Amino acid sequence: MDEKDNLLESSLEKLREITTRNLRRVSDDIWGVLKPDSAKKEPEKPIETADPYVKSMREKASRLSGDYRDEVLDKQLEALEILSRNQAKATSDWLWDNYPPVNPPQADEGKQPENRQPEIKDQASNAPEPVKQTANVAEGKPQAETQAKEEEQQEEPEKLEDILKELHEYIGLDKIKTEVDNLVNMVKVHEMRKQHDLPVVDMSLHMVFTGNPGTGKTMIARVMARIYKCLGILSKGQLVEVDRSGLVAGYVGQTATKTSEVIQKALGGVLFIDEAYALTYHKEGNDFGQEAVDTLLKAMEDHRDDLVVIVAGYNGLMEEFIASNPGLESRFNRYLHFDDYTMDEMIRIFRLRCKQGGYTLDDDAEDEVRDFITKQNVDPIVFGNARGVRNLFEQVLIAQANRLVTDTDITREKLMQITAGDILKASEVAVEKQKRESENADQTLIDLLNSMKESTTSKDVEPDESGEDAKNENEADGEIEAHGEPEEDEEPEASRTPEVNEEEENV
Repeated sequence: MDEKDNLLESSLEKLREITTRNLRRVSDDIWGVLKPDSAKKEPEKPIETADPYVKSMREKASRLSGDYRDEVLDKQLEALEILSRNQAKATSDWLWDNYPPVNPPQADEGKQPENRQPEIKDQASNAPEPVKQTANVAEGKPQAETQAKEEEQQEEPEKLEDILKELHEYIGLDKIKTEVDNLVNMVKVHEMRKQHDLPVVDMSLHMVFTGNPGTGKTMIARVMARIYKCLGILSKGQLVEVDRSGLVAGYVGQTATKTSEVIQKALGGVLFIDEAYALTYHKEGNDFGQEAVDTLLKAMEDHRDDLVVIVAGYNGLMEEFIASNPGLESRFNRYLHFDDYTMDEMIRIFRLRCKQGGYTLDDDAEDEVRDFITKQNVDPIVFGNARGVRNLFEQVLIAQANRLVTDTDITREKLMQITAGDILKASEVAVEKQKRESENADQTLIDLLNSMKESTTSKDVEPDESGEDAKNENEADGEIEAHGEPEEDEEPEASRTPEVNEEEENV
């Protein structure tokens, strides 16, 4: 008997033991509840007889009824063993033909061979089609070891040089690129001083991003998370993006829990809070934004070694937000301002989107794009910088699709071409959309500024009776006592109308 048969018999023996034990246990449970009809019926009292043949038949029937369950069980085991042997034989033959061992070990006498069946995915009942052997299987390497190495290769950390190269390929953002390079160099030198047992200054890595919408704040926050992971500052490097609605709840006691859940998701990475100023300035009553800020400050202190927080919003409003709490001022001392994109940069962004999407832009179409951006970018907040370019590009694709759907002669060039007519159609839709967004944005800013003014006014010292108002009131009372109350028919001096003659009136 060769090694293949030994492995097969060993596997079948183990399968037989497991099947017998489980089947007998199930049979014991079932037999006590679901007996056959013959076993459920109460045995009728036999008629006494002296015939020896009848007595022998009765004894045989009684003996068979007691062994009925074991007989059924043995038949079931026999059928399962036949099916298992046929299945195992077919599988074993296929495995041995397609994945033979390189150096089959010689089985010692009296020693059972090891069960070393390879792990196969999508195993069929019959012999499946031969599959292509991989180099690792041909070399006899275990599949688990190969999978572990593949996972390590997939999770191989990014190189800092690759991330910085990607950053510098972004359009615009020149000041941001310089600030990021400076920060990376500071962190590197900081770690070098630690390695040489030199004193280091505590460095806060939390940042404040200021700028108008569409200037790349979220994109740079995602890049910073990857950079921090490469530098060993963060363990995971993921970005969790939220705004006020993701942190503040509507009832007492829920805001702290909601904020803590978001912080738990961000541990090991960067928590990016967009429009963070809305946490402290909000127009509604019973506001719990300050509770979210307090919870955030505590988490920043408890997890300062594995959590970076980046807050973002409009310039000016973010300064008010940071100045509203001493804890925020002490933790956020690194500001990055994002300038608006220039006209040439936005044209380059539109071209890049066309190139990435497999589209070609006509010369006159590019002129229409430039004219549209020039007219609509009067207010960068409403247009949205790169966000406005993206919205225009999406509307252009819709206009192109509406034009091509009626064309009966479609070619590859037509599917890639963007014409000036597509730009004009998209511009009309984009203008209407921006008008609606402008009205909503203006009203939101007005409400926000009013809330800020009310909050600032409430911080002023309210006058009391011991202040100037009381002093003025006392002086007025003194004048009344000195001159007496005015008579009812006498008008006060301040309310009397001066007499003028006709010449003065004419003049």
